[in-house]
Amino acid sequence: MMRGLTVALAACLAGCSLQPRYVPPALPIPASWPVGDPYLRQSEAALPTVSYRQVFADPRLQTLIGQALVNNRDLRVAAANILAARAQYRIQRAQRLPQVDASGRYAHTGGNGASSGSGSSASSHDNYTVDVGVTAFELDLFGRVRSLSDAALNRYFATEAAGRATRLTLIADVAEAWLTYATDASLLQIARDTAVSADSSVRLTAARLKGGVAPRTDLRQAQTVLATAQADIASLRTAVAQDQNALQLLLGAPVDPALLPASIEDASKGLTTLPVGLSSTVLLRRPDVVQAEYLLRASNAEIGAARAALFPTISLTGALGYASTSLSSLFTGGAFSYSVAPSVSFPIFRGGAGIAGVAYSRAQRDAALAAYEKAVQAGFTETANALARQGTIADELAARQTELVAADDTFHLTDARYRGGADTFLNSLLAQRALYAAQQSRVATQLSAAVNRVELYRAIGGDDTAEPGRTP
Repeated sequence: MMRGLTVALAACLAGCSLQPRYVPPALPIPASWPVGDPYLRQSEAALPTVSYRQVFADPRLQTLIGQALVNNRDLRVAAANILAARAQYRIQRAQRLPQVDASGRYAHTGGNGASSGSGSSASSHDNYTVDVGVTAFELDLFGRVRSLSDAALNRYFATEAAGRATRLTLIADVAEAWLTYATDASLLQIARDTAVSADSSVRLTAARLKGGVAPRTDLRQAQTVLATAQADIASLRTAVAQDQNALQLLLGAPVDPALLPASIEDASKGLTTLPVGLSSTVLLRRPDVVQAEYLLRASNAEIGAARAALFPTISLTGALGYASTSLSSLFTGGAFSYSVAPSVSFPIFRGGAGIAGVAYSRAQRDAALAAYEKAVQAGFTETANALARQGTIADELAARQTELVAADDTFHLTDARYRGGADTFLNSLLAQRALYAAQQSRVATQLSAAVNRVELYRAIGGDDTAEPGRTP
């Protein structure tokens, strides 16, 4: 008999759940990445989880990223949010257990008048009470408390994923800021070299004008090229300073100049190519996708809590203790006392609030599902775009290099012909401008190629902390 009651009580305490069964939604994207022109043929192997150190191999960049991971304020905010979500889950989980409180009371009663009808004097006495009890413990028969606990757990995991997304974004942002600095440093050097060449042309045309063998237009055109280069120098010096400021903001600390690259060529050497497998399910490890799915799970659990609110709530309050008029006899067997006070609350009329609560939870679940699908689709688009760029950037770089070689050769030939009196200054001027533009275009393409590797790392969620944390 006792065994049967024990089993029945355990079943009641375990309760049932009115949560809808969670079914992972189908991915609203193709099963594989786009193929064909302009996409590269990808490896059949699934993409392993990678550390940023594998992609960003330059020790200087690794040092900067490490500093940012320690000092960045956005990352500190994310870490604090994770701690807050963990504490909130623990608070909610505690609701599934009885709350046991202990209390003690002392009362003194006394009088100095005669007792009515007896002639005896009223005497004073003391009363001591100690008890331990359970206060309003809800028997979770319909899974309301458990559903709320599940929702809090999934929101904690979602907050953890948001923290990983912040970390991933920070790593990519530091890499891109470092590359941007390298690009502006290269452009600044090109502008300075062009200014030196243009200054030489100004001095030559000025001498020829003075000698009467060149028109004033040649001098003015040469001065135009020089002024353009000088204006670019001033603008790029500002850009380089701003790039350092942007890095400092990301790092949360001053930037060591020794960790900055001299040029985009220098910076690009430390970047490795990230292989990508054909399966688009790699997107499921993106932190934003992980976050969206945990929020979907939390919304699903909250439907169960809203459904359970439509049913009776059974609470139990009980106490065990001792009461005595003497402290010395407080814990004797004769002073033992106990009380049990179960209560049942049944929702009869709430103006439709209960049904509306279920409808609200379902609408929230539908919104979370749409947000999850959008996160997956956005991840697929970002990755496909990065792959498309990766498939064509090598051809563009080769073409830019060919253009630069041709422009450089043309400038030196026309400049030599002009200095030898066999060609006009206009041809030399046009060749110089074409060379300047070709140099700038190649640097821009080099930046695009480097940033493409960063964006691909970001798009596939390639972080070495991709796995969710343990239950707190």
